[in-house]
Amino acid sequence: MPRLKMAVIGVGALGRHHARILSENPAVELIAVVDSRAEQGQDVAAKCRTRWLADYQELLSGNAIDAVSVVVPTVAHWQVAGDFLRAGIPVLVEKPLAANVEQARQLVELAAGQNTLLQVGHIERFNPAFQAAAERIHDPKYIRAERTSAYTFRSTDIGVVHDLMIHDIDLVLSLVRSTLTSVEAFGVTVIGGHEDAVQARLRFANGCLADLTASRISPTVSRSLQAWSANGCVTCDMHTRAVQQYSPSDRLRFGPSPLDLARQPGADMEQLKKDVFGSFVQVESIAVDSTGPDALTCELNDFVECIQTGRVPHVDGIQGLSAMLVADEVLKSVAAHQWQGSPDGAVGPNPQISRPRREAA
Repeated sequence: MPRLKMAVIGVGALGRHHARILSENPAVELIAVVDSRAEQGQDVAAKCRTRWLADYQELLSGNAIDAVSVVVPTVAHWQVAGDFLRAGIPVLVEKPLAANVEQARQLVELAAGQNTLLQVGHIERFNPAFQAAAERIHDPKYIRAERTSAYTFRSTDIGVVHDLMIHDIDLVLSLVRSTLTSVEAFGVTVIGGHEDAVQARLRFANGCLADLTASRISPTVSRSLQAWSANGCVTCDMHTRAVQQYSPSDRLRFGPSPLDLARQPGADMEQLKKDVFGSFVQVESIAVDSTGPDALTCELNDFVECIQTGRVPHVDGIQGLSAMLVADEVLKSVAAHQWQGSPDGAVGPNPQISRPRREAA
């Protein structure tokens, strides 16, 4: 099978890793990296043994390329990814799919109309800790996800919902698979420009609730998910790759109630306390395969395999759009939040500058 001729559009903090990984893939010929910054583009091109281009338009003519990875700022996703899709060239575009829902929908429709592959870079789907946890999560009824980091001064063209929370929105949608019925959210702007910390509650038609926390102004790094179902709880730390399952033991399900035991004369309360985890509640550490490729490599390998085989990617454009639609509802709720509980006060994520619009007299 001939190697796929591929290029990476945008080789900044993340795109340079796309280029490195693709340059090492034996099924790929990395024919170019594209970046408007000459020094950055030339440096990455030299390390990846390929050429640098300042303008991606040079790749759109003839049969110059088989597929592209688009890692430009979010505001440019619609234009850049759209140009390649119109040319019938498969595209992997980093998350979020686009800057807004309408642009995301247009990209999905364009891919469908051209019968061209569109994959969205929701990398956490390829995190082995999440994959191990997902195998144990069945019909969840409550999910709590937290994603926090320090301010990096990257992705400043978007807020924390599209920057961080959208990862967990996608994970929740992949687990719940039900219609969203309502959203409540609160957010704050600290550094400026966009919301920097957001809390959101999602309610689904099947009875599941999901509480999401995202902050890019946190002194600590956290990427965790906890899912409750009728059979117990699964916890997943996507940062340390630790997964545990808590479930009722046979002793709890079929034996005397711990409460009944505690009420008996002479009950050993200290022993009962020790028995909660391990005896009454079974605690199992789930094995996570950390010997394979990193999540970004798996994501790019998935893209290459889908091009070669025609298989639908794990996160296609439709799923990327679904995450965008939920993110949009979160942002609407953040924008409508009344700080004093009254429409006469400040609204939105920045109470210092945000005031309700008043109808003209």
